[in-house]
Amino acid sequence: MLLAALSRRRGRRRLRALHIDHGLAAGAAAWVVHCRAFTERIGVPLEVLTVQVERTAGASLEAAAREARYRALAGALGAGEVLLTAQHADDQLETVLLQLLRGAGLPGIAAMPAVAPFARGRLARPLLGFERTQIEAWARAQGLEWVEDSTNADERRDRNYLRRQVTPLLRARWPAVSRAVARSARHAAEAQRLLELMASADVAHAAVGGALSVQRLRPLSPERRRNALRFWIGANGHPLPDARRLGELAGAALDARADANPEVSWERTRVRREHGLLSLELRAAQGALAPLLWDWRRAPVLELAAGAGRLELITDPHGPLDLDALPSPLTVSGRRGGEQLRPRPGGPRRTVKALLQQARIAHAERWSLPLLASGGQLLAVADLWVDATVQAGAASVRRGRLIWRRGA
Repeated sequence: MLLAALSRRRGRRRLRALHIDHGLAAGAAAWVVHCRAFTERIGVPLEVLTVQVERTAGASLEAAAREARYRALAGALGAGEVLLTAQHADDQLETVLLQLLRGAGLPGIAAMPAVAPFARGRLARPLLGFERTQIEAWARAQGLEWVEDSTNADERRDRNYLRRQVTPLLRARWPAVSRAVARSARHAAEAQRLLELMASADVAHAAVGGALSVQRLRPLSPERRRNALRFWIGANGHPLPDARRLGELAGAALDARADANPEVSWERTRVRREHGLLSLELRAAQGALAPLLWDWRRAPVLELAAGAGRLELITDPHGPLDLDALPSPLTVSGRRGGEQLRPRPGGPRRTVKALLQQARIAHAERWSLPLLASGGQLLAVADLWVDATVQAGAASVRRGRLIWRRGA
């Protein structure tokens, strides 16, 4: 429906559609057929992206599908493009309720922003101010047909249960509940921005290079300590600790005697206190990707270490790579931290850490990504980003696409 509305705007520029095929629902093939027929009718080019949904221990199928979807969208988004998605006010209501039931803090309660940086461009949700009934009424008035996702009836999924059982009761009692909760989400987002400003100032005051001074953190209240430490950890691209470990950092680790060297660890991150400083470290991962040489011209498929999948380089007339500019062989290795590339011609160099954060790549996957380089220069991050020096342009004769098939 969003695509239909956008296609009717005058002066539309470079509008294209993306459809994600998760391969999970029985009717997935029929949905692709419907999308192709609709986009052909309105004259908008369509690209169908097929993803593999891989569940990790403790992750729900919904979360795994969402990660796979956003990963594919990030890889397909061009430099400076805006990805428009159709979440509406009822979706925002469900998201806030889910976050509250999970005990989320302000970032979770702030839910979905209307506009946010994403991959090489931005993510915008222009329908957040409209309720589902308004959108469906407009679609019927326009004579539009749409396909209902059959999985939306599965009340074993938390969001579906809220949508079908809980929010109708809330709306019957409080008809404006979607607008009211959306307003609360905006208040939470504003409060979170203020906390981040305070944390940024506290971290800047305590910073000693990349570490933090224990002496400068101690005078802060426990709340400000936790706020500053949370910001420092996230800004350095590490997954945030749970409440218990964050409490250890803000309390016992800072208050320990001067000759103590406590440390707190979670996932692949470790914070150590030594010589009056807190430092962040990346713990060595099992099966980390060792450097490999890849002569892609002779062997377009590279098998990576066990569990890391494989890389393929295919010819594609619409691919983002200029094959004549891409050196061979390439060095393929895992992340070490601090890597940079230029994802947009003429734009600034960006750290891989910042790109991954904007693309909302799962923390568990960030350090398993294969990086492709030549002569010490980073040229590609898996199949997500390509450096401007090897990007295809109007004059490119041979174009290609890199595909990373993840391991089991």
